[in-house]
Amino acid sequence: MTRFLLALICFGVIGPAEAQRASTTDMSCAQAKDTVSRQGGVVLGTGGATYDRFVRDRGFCEITEVTIPAFVPARYTPRCFVGYRCKEPGRGDRFDDES
Repeated sequence: MTRFLLALICFGVIGPAEAQRASTTDMSCAQAKDTVSRQGGVVLGTGGATYDRFVRDRGFCEITEVTIPAFVPARYTPRCFVGYRCKEPGRGDRFDDES
């Protein structure tokens, strides 16, 4: 029985971490924003099975990444600014030296 449960966890059928992930749709906009601000960088659910990593500032991104504003659905607010997402600049972005 133990091997069976271990196999289910390994293959992703049971995901205890997923069940514990905080979701912005269960928070007010202020609570979601405060969570990102306090933790600096955090993975939050954004409704259903979707999630993303949100950061307070660029200091929580990789050295080559930039920040882009992050808006998420919150309990009473369909478009809540919670902080930023980290993004690797691509060709044609304003951060790219080559044009």
